[in-house]
Amino acid sequence: MESKLPAAVCACLRANPHVTRLLNLVVALAAFIGLNLLSLPTWAGQLSKPEIERRFGPPLHVQEKLSDIPAWPLTSELEPEGGPVGYVFESIDLAPIPGFEGTPMNFLVSIDRKGNFLGVELLRQHEPVFLGGLGEAPLREFITQYAGRNIKQQFLIALDAARNRTGPSANQGFQTTLDGVSKATASVRIVNQSVLGAALEVARAKLGFADRKQRGPAAHVLPDVYDPTTFAEMLKNGMVGRLRLTNADVEKMFAGTDGAGVDDEALAKPDKVFVDLYIAYLNAPTIGRAILGDSQYKAAMARNFENRHLWWIASAGRYAILDDNFTPGAQSPRLTMAQDGLFLELRDQGFDPKDIAGPPELNASRLFGVYAEAGLDPARPLELALTITRAKGMILPLLTHTQAKLSYAPPQRLFAYPPEPTPEWLLAWKARWLELAIIGAALVLLTVVLARPRWISVNPRRLKVFRLGFLAFTLLYLGWYAQGQLSMVQITGAIKSLKAGQGLTSYLYDPISLLLIAFTLVSFVIWGRGTFCGWLCPFGALQEFIGLLARRLRLPRLRIPQKLAKKLEWGRHVTFALLVGAAFLLPRQGETLNEIEPFKTAITVGFDRSWPFVAYAAGLLLAGAFYYKFFCRFICPLGSAMSLGGRLRRFAWLKRYDVCGKPCQSCKAKCAYDAIEPTGEIRYDACFQCLDCVGIYHDNKRCPVLIYKKKGEIFIPTGVVRADQDGSAKTRSEPAGSRPESEKLPAH
Repeated sequence: MESKLPAAVCACLRANPHVTRLLNLVVALAAFIGLNLLSLPTWAGQLSKPEIERRFGPPLHVQEKLSDIPAWPLTSELEPEGGPVGYVFESIDLAPIPGFEGTPMNFLVSIDRKGNFLGVELLRQHEPVFLGGLGEAPLREFITQYAGRNIKQQFLIALDAARNRTGPSANQGFQTTLDGVSKATASVRIVNQSVLGAALEVARAKLGFADRKQRGPAAHVLPDVYDPTTFAEMLKNGMVGRLRLTNADVEKMFAGTDGAGVDDEALAKPDKVFVDLYIAYLNAPTIGRAILGDSQYKAAMARNFENRHLWWIASAGRYAILDDNFTPGAQSPRLTMAQDGLFLELRDQGFDPKDIAGPPELNASRLFGVYAEAGLDPARPLELALTITRAKGMILPLLTHTQAKLSYAPPQRLFAYPPEPTPEWLLAWKARWLELAIIGAALVLLTVVLARPRWISVNPRRLKVFRLGFLAFTLLYLGWYAQGQLSMVQITGAIKSLKAGQGLTSYLYDPISLLLIAFTLVSFVIWGRGTFCGWLCPFGALQEFIGLLARRLRLPRLRIPQKLAKKLEWGRHVTFALLVGAAFLLPRQGETLNEIEPFKTAITVGFDRSWPFVAYAAGLLLAGAFYYKFFCRFICPLGSAMSLGGRLRRFAWLKRYDVCGKPCQSCKAKCAYDAIEPTGEIRYDACFQCLDCVGIYHDNKRCPVLIYKKKGEIFIPTGVVRADQDGSAKTRSEPAGSRPESEKLPAH
């Protein structure tokens, strides 16, 4: 097939074989991922009804699982006719949010019909920090805090927050605070999103909670706004909603149905009022006091101890909002209320207001309420529907129903909108702003140094002080304090999340890691893999300090021939391929295999772990004492991933003279990482960017080329010859001008 690539692109690929190999690798990896994505797993709950029944004793009883939403209703012996008093469900069925390992956690969550949490139980989790690190005890303790708190509240997470594990939360406003878990801040935020996400799905489906994803938080009444007004004025400005239907209007509504033409009075007096329907929102003082009067308004609000939304609903004319079988305190079968397509439980409040001034003679006048937890926004339009029924026939009459609908929204000036709740991920970023600022400043400093490395590296002592100081910052602050150790778990977790179709939003909850990932990706293009592995890896920094301590103690240093070392370096690539393959095909086993990285033991939990893990990490550090950065060079799967990313490097930023390696071996002999070939080329895949060779390149006291140049001689493969005053040599082993400009000998 004829190539469709532009000629310039083809030329670029021919000139850059590394780019070609990288593209081939990307294509192969994309094909592999595509084949595996064809069989996406479905996260599902693990409990049966008998298993849930064992968790709930009398007076509660677990009913059959619902068909429209994966939840089990809870009924109570104390309310045999009251319907469900709560619901119990598994979070993984409703909010399967992947953790950092890529697998969603699973919790058994129970809520009552008002949206209060009855309890949260851990069923399954795969978070690295809670698997052998901190253990599950802190996680189990964390989730006990949900009991008694309400879904409607905004949940915040903070360390050392006051806890209230029994009864309702002391925070009765828009927010409630949970005490977090140290060293697991990002993981507990994912826990919170899993629990709340699942609970809200059930609340929206079964408790009438409105979905606020698109419209933000609900408005609340301004209690101090009161403007005396009349009933007529309220009808004009929308404070009172009204729907007036004549007999003729209703007859049209039944046209074409079995209810048409069966109302003799409607046919005889078509202009007579059939129903005059009124509605007013009483929680707003201007409306409530005008409708009820001051004394009745105070009495109604005093009875409203649950802070329900209250409406005055009344009717006049032939038809009433109440039928003959109406029971005070219950719902009226003739009235329904909905907002945004979700029906609300509109219940009579047992309050019969008297002396309502303004409307015509009423046939019914009652106060109705909706739970405050229903998610209703009182300032937005809602729909009140009045069901009208006609009967055809005397014996076993045929009933026909229709609905008259009234849209109602009080004036906006009576309400205030609270600010939209801050997204959970943004709260995580705000909570760590100081750490992000410090790490960001450190990354800027590192960028400046690497962009202009000559000044810092030409003086060996200056370079040593800066490098050791920065590595100490990486280990102590970035690693042990800020928990910024990047890990292979983040790569395998991303694979599992994408394979499950869940996306990578969980990474937003760990701002430190996300900042480091972004910086590392950029560094690939400029410097290659060495920026992260040589400067930003806390475990790598720990190994470097262990190596320096070993030198001070004069421990023997092992040397491996470079050819053998190159073969052993394939170990990290094999490990990387093994972990990636397990993430695709054997995710459960992959969780155990990820322990080949000692990062969690040595950095995340600071060696506070069971002895096999500590012994393994200590063994690797001991090996690094005898062979420099043993784990990084031969085992580290993350280092393999960094090497692959380093193929994106676009600049040969480590300059070389044409005599480097031919015959000069000075830099190679001093490179602790064996990253310089005998021929003088830099192996960027093995380079940890220590800048030693950069300093030697520019130092006329250490670089043989510059030393001879300073003496007026030129160091060339065939020997040393005296140079003329203009710097040219009389004898050369290669044609003049063949040396690249960046590699020619410097002038005096």
